[in-house]
Amino acid sequence: MSNIEIGLTGVAILFALVAMRVPIAFALIAVSFAGLWIVGGERSAWGTLSLVPYTFAATWTMSSIPMFLMMGYICFAAGLTAGLFRFARLWTSALPGGLAIASIFGAAGFAAVAGSSVACSAAMGRIAIPEMTRYGYDARLATGSLAVAGTLGALIPPSILMILYGMIAQVSIGQLFLGGAVVGGITALGYAALIVVRVTLNPSLAPRVEEEVTWRMRFAAFRDVAPIAALIALIFGGLFGGFFTPTEAGALGATFSTLIALLTRSLTRSAFVDAIRETLMTTATLFIIGCGAALLIRFLALSGAGVFLTDAVMGFGADPVMIVLGLALIYLILGMFLEPIGAMLLTLPIVLPIVGDAGWSLIWFGVFLTKLLEVGMVTPPVGMNVFVIKGVVGDLIPLSGIFRGIVWFLVVDLIIGGLLILFPQIVTFLPALIG
Repeated sequence: MSNIEIGLTGVAILFALVAMRVPIAFALIAVSFAGLWIVGGERSAWGTLSLVPYTFAATWTMSSIPMFLMMGYICFAAGLTAGLFRFARLWTSALPGGLAIASIFGAAGFAAVAGSSVACSAAMGRIAIPEMTRYGYDARLATGSLAVAGTLGALIPPSILMILYGMIAQVSIGQLFLGGAVVGGITALGYAALIVVRVTLNPSLAPRVEEEVTWRMRFAAFRDVAPIAALIALIFGGLFGGFFTPTEAGALGATFSTLIALLTRSLTRSAFVDAIRETLMTTATLFIIGCGAALLIRFLALSGAGVFLTDAVMGFGADPVMIVLGLALIYLILGMFLEPIGAMLLTLPIVLPIVGDAGWSLIWFGVFLTKLLEVGMVTPPVGMNVFVIKGVVGDLIPLSGIFRGIVWFLVVDLIIGGLLILFPQIVTFLPALIG
């Protein structure tokens, strides 16, 4: 077998192992190590295994991941984000489906400190769904809106997905964050507009809440979100203003979120220990998958399979838009079966050269890819956010009912995805302006 044939065989074996439910990290490392041994020999394989994971994990920017994770877990454990829903509810009370819209914007606020879809859905679901149920909201609208609201967690900075993508693609994480913030904001507005239209056409979906809301109450609610708003302004104002690196921003976020929690006496010792434990476990999981992806990149480069696949795709002479549409379809399908980080790191070594040769901006593709992967968080059969919401609501609605509740929101996602392809400047304009 030629080196290229070995590389292609390794890729096929890798996807077969993933299909057999072998953990993605172990599949990546095993296939890459075996392939490097066959192509370059024993010394090359062991040398790469000793060097590449260290080089990947020791990269300065990677240290921002545990910092941002810790910030999110501390804020969640201390309940610092609990006032977000109340704040959004008061300011959206006059709109049709105001509670559902409040859950969308509350999740957007939570996303600015969490960076996790699942955490967004879980946190907002526990707060918002009981409120919507109490006021007679349709169960499918209530649960569906919370499931999709969680997807904002990976679009609005800090996004762990975007940090990992930036490391693999070697592009600016700050610019990815700016593009993601724009798309996250557009997505939140799109979801809110959908709720307004649906409830206006069918008021029984969300009976109007009979509650007197004054402007004084609205402005008083700023006190509930002031600590978290100050934290967000400090971290991302400094990051986007060029005063902090992502690592420094993450470290300051973790430090100040802990100080705020201690000053407000909302963080118990056991909750703090749980937050640290979750941070360590999640960081270890992300790093080992990332190391596997770095090894796969080296294997594909050494075997020549990466260049071969790029040339094969580009050799068809397809229009760049058709190439991106094909990749979008692949990722939408993968998202139905794999969690986002695994799907991204599994495929980036193959996909990035194709995107670059097609002439698309890697900043744009990173945000677009994040959007596609987050759609997979609410589509069957995996749909992790849907299962999280099911765990929150119990027997209120069957799992199939929650999946039906997200269908209209998926239409919004597809429309936004189409706009991103037609008008990539939606993503690239702000990073180019500030960067």
